[in-house]
Amino acid sequence: MDMMILTLVRRPDWTAAEQDGAYTGSADDRRDGFLHFSNPDQVRASAAKHRAGITDLLLVCADPAALGAVLVWEPAAGGSRPGLFPHLYGPLPMAAVRRVVPLPLGADGLHVFPEGIA
Repeated sequence: MDMMILTLVRRPDWTAAEQDGAYTGSADDRRDGFLHFSNPDQVRASAAKHRAGITDLLLVCADPAALGAVLVWEPAAGGSRPGLFPHLYGPLPMAAVRRVVPLPLGADGLHVFPEGIA
């Protein structure tokens, strides 16, 4: 799989996005003014920090090349984590989505990621 950027979405929000033709973000995304994404090396930590215990979580994999100039790589808020994170300053069109995968919770309470993605 080519380089993908990843976002964590609750199933009801994704169902609505599929009907609308684009994902416009969670309440946190709307508050911050952009959609939060991670690269494959960052997504497990993001899930543990921001989505722990959520049972209806989906991993949405998007092609960064399909997003254009509205995708910006920036530091985490307040420099709380090292590296740059992909932030999407606009809706995520369904045409940019390459894969959607359920993320069940493991016995340890952390999300179980599929091999080869994260």
